[in-house]
Amino acid sequence: MILMLVLLMACSGNKPKEEFAIGKKVVLVIHGGAGNINRDRMTPESDSAYRAALELSLKEGYQILMNGGESCEAIIKAINLMEDNPLFNAGVGAVLTSEGENELDASIMRGSDKNAGAVAGVKTIKNPIDAAYSVMTSSEHVMFSGAGADRFAAEQGLETVDSGYFKTEKRIKSLERVQKLEKEHGTVGAVALDEFGNLCAATSTGGMTNKKWGRIGDSPIIGAGTYADNVTCGVSCTGHGEYFIRSVTAYDVSAMMEYKGYPIAQAADAVIQKTLNLGGTGGLIALDTAGNVAMPFSTTGMFRGYITEDGKVTVKIYGDE
Repeated sequence: MILMLVLLMACSGNKPKEEFAIGKKVVLVIHGGAGNINRDRMTPESDSAYRAALELSLKEGYQILMNGGESCEAIIKAINLMEDNPLFNAGVGAVLTSEGENELDASIMRGSDKNAGAVAGVKTIKNPIDAAYSVMTSSEHVMFSGAGADRFAAEQGLETVDSGYFKTEKRIKSLERVQKLEKEHGTVGAVALDEFGNLCAATSTGGMTNKKWGRIGDSPIIGAGTYADNVTCGVSCTGHGEYFIRSVTAYDVSAMMEYKGYPIAQAADAVIQKTLNLGGTGGLIALDTAGNVAMPFSTTGMFRGYITEDGKVTVKIYGDE
């Protein structure tokens, strides 16, 4: 999964955890993928480029919220910007399958009524998150896959592209590396709280480099990679999808809050550090209706950030930030 925009070092045994008692009613949090992200592997230019991209995504989504827009509108804008940026693994620049093709996934869920939409394995939709939103709002279904999803998006008037649009030289070289045993995965996501007190969460990804034909990870699966409920929180996940699916990770954060009474940081941290212990790594972003943010991860870094009602932007990449 690389692009829908989260915290700390698990390989060293440290326990990553972040909580921010914001207390504001307009908040946007994003992630751009978690993984082996270390300072010594990032050039100053790359560091600056990622931070600038995350900040732009946050500010554009924030403008929608501050102008009275709904949370779903804000996160779609934030994710669109990441899908259109080849730095991330979503949309243009998405990773390639074992056959050198792009198969993209996305999902969105609304906390007010738990309505949701998703697409999986799409090949011609320029912005998969837009298609997921259309499934949620313009169909009786929750998920479309493959050619059916591409057809549905075209019928909805969404922008489609030739499949070659998504490929970049960086991803072609990445596939060649991975096919020589080096793994790579990542994703993008966003969660927002609007002035009406409604949460919305979404995730978009190209999946895992060198994945087999038709493989689907957690990103388009409601409850695994994305979840939102106004009673508890909104969640977007990133990491090794197979493990997030088995652990029903996104929903588990909500369940711990609802049934155990955990605050959001404790619930999110428990899921990443304890529940997700089947062998997978990754992270998540979570936001509750009080405006509290949690961004735990079990990798060395995660592209992540949030913006609050006062317009203050916080962007982080490494585990020691």
